[in-house]
Amino acid sequence: MTDKPSDGSSISDEAWEKFVQDAEQSSTSAPKEPSARARMVTERLRQQEARGETPAGWRTGPAWQDMNGRATRRRRLWAVLGVSLAVAVAVVAVRPSLIPGDPFGTAGQTPAVGASPLPAETAAPTAPPSATADTPTRARPFAGSPAQRWAAGAGAIELPKAEAVAGVSAARIETALRLTKEFLVASNLDRDVLYGAEPKTALALVDPLEKDYLAELRAGLRRPTVGNDPKWTFTRFDHDEVELVGTEVKVRGRTTVEPDKGQDGRALIRADYTFVYPLAKTGGGQEVARTIVRRAIQVHVVDPVRFQATEGRIWLHDVGSEIGNDACRKGDGFIRPRFDADLPAGPEPSGAAVDPYDRSRGLDGADEECGTLSRT
Repeated sequence: MTDKPSDGSSISDEAWEKFVQDAEQSSTSAPKEPSARARMVTERLRQQEARGETPAGWRTGPAWQDMNGRATRRRRLWAVLGVSLAVAVAVVAVRPSLIPGDPFGTAGQTPAVGASPLPAETAAPTAPPSATADTPTRARPFAGSPAQRWAAGAGAIELPKAEAVAGVSAARIETALRLTKEFLVASNLDRDVLYGAEPKTALALVDPLEKDYLAELRAGLRRPTVGNDPKWTFTRFDHDEVELVGTEVKVRGRTTVEPDKGQDGRALIRADYTFVYPLAKTGGGQEVARTIVRRAIQVHVVDPVRFQATEGRIWLHDVGSEIGNDACRKGDGFIRPRFDADLPAGPEPSGAAVDPYDRSRGLDGADEECGTLSRT
């Protein structure tokens, strides 16, 4: 049973009862478009949230998302640059993890001297990584960054062993894990997409039953707006302004599988990864700036006997994003890293400095405000 929002709600008992019925029906049927009444209730909830009246966590609750039948998106923007930290980097000797087909040709490469690679992330960190003071260059684009010890490219996205979960077979979980990885690679590592091309491979992986969500993504790619900017789902830079330095994009994160709130016949894949991009101004600029993008996506995997889904596609349930080092220009479709020469221009970031490498932080409650970074 879903509890009605706290006192002061403007939602009538009849509207709330209809909303609860819709939410309950979504747990035993295919995801579907919201009814007119459900959209009305959702809009009222959004208005309450804007006034600070909505209970914490309501908007990202499963009932709201199931009712909408499409992925939700959460986002946060951080500009460059606050006060750098200066502490020693711990050195751990482990084997790097690489797989065939690395799109950036990182197989066989060794890390920088004195920077042994880290083991794969198997659980949420409890603290941010240590830091060292160093300046990135074209020859050493990850100098001074924790990402220097991270694995690179698609090989850094390691998948857990597939097992049956909540009545969903191990075979279906294995397929969904593979497709989820393909979506992350196509959205954040494909070189053409990074330079602004349409993410056709990524779009083709999304279940066509999420027609409204796909229509929104395509509309944002054609004509970005502040409210529908594709950079919150796809990593894209303006090649006329910046170019990637070297062949590596560093990646760190983990993928897990769990039952979806105890609902038999539906499992949830959570993929949470941070991507670090070294960039310079197009045309031979020597200064190197890094942009750090964190993507946390959730994918539903269902038993086809009880739920409708398209074979060979993924059902995106939630997309959370955080972008570190962006000029805070909203609605133009590209991430625009700030360089030292650019610092006087653009919106001024505010608030306490945040470490974009700190994966112990969650993305809950992410917004679109321009914050301050402690380092890049």
